[in-house]
Amino acid sequence: MDKKQWLVLLPKLAFLLMLISCVLLSVFFLMRGAELVSSSADTGLNTLVIDPGHGGFDGGAISDDGSKESDINLAIAQKLRCLSELLGQPLTMTREDDRIRSEYAEYSEHEDLVRRTEIVNDTPGAILISIHQNDFPTGQPSGAQVLYAASSGSEELGRRCHQNLITQLDPQNRRVAEPAPKALYITSHVGCPAILVECGFMSNNFEVQKLCSSAYQCSIALVLTASLLQYLSEAEML
Repeated sequence: MDKKQWLVLLPKLAFLLMLISCVLLSVFFLMRGAELVSSSADTGLNTLVIDPGHGGFDGGAISDDGSKESDINLAIAQKLRCLSELLGQPLTMTREDDRIRSEYAEYSEHEDLVRRTEIVNDTPGAILISIHQNDFPTGQPSGAQVLYAASSGSEELGRRCHQNLITQLDPQNRRVAEPAPKALYITSHVGCPAILVECGFMSNNFEVQKLCSSAYQCSIALVLTASLLQYLSEAEML
């Protein structure tokens, strides 16, 4: 194989190794946390609330190729749901599909956010993971970032998720986990541990290609699952 062929193959090999590493890490923490998750399922102490941001008439950020943030959010959320169900983790979702829920003239983004927030606050023992994508006027910024609510446990969960996303998926990422701005409605109006995960930038065409990939979506879901188990394990030991 000549040098040119190796240059073409290297990115694919790197991604494959990254995926394998992510899977191995997740399997390790899935095995380590399975007993804890099972216990939670029996007692109902912890219920994961998965919030795929936007949806319906609200597509969120749109990339240059027409990809919608709401579609990517839902795809990652569905994979996160499958992994959680596999472990017997109690969960609920703020939306499970992208069906139009009302007439466009009647749609209110604020009312939709209020509805999602009520789902979280009405769920006993809720732990919220809200899935979104970032956006920027130029195409340079990239990388995931986790924002955490002011509620108890949110910072610990947020920093854990953020560090694992960087370590496993994007070692070049220099972003840091930060408190969620007060302008973010859901994270400002829930009382449970809550994070908002910006998985990448819709304004970065290269990153959009990854975000639309089922394999990369699965990698994100695996990291979030492992991070949740770590958080639950650490909280149990306190």
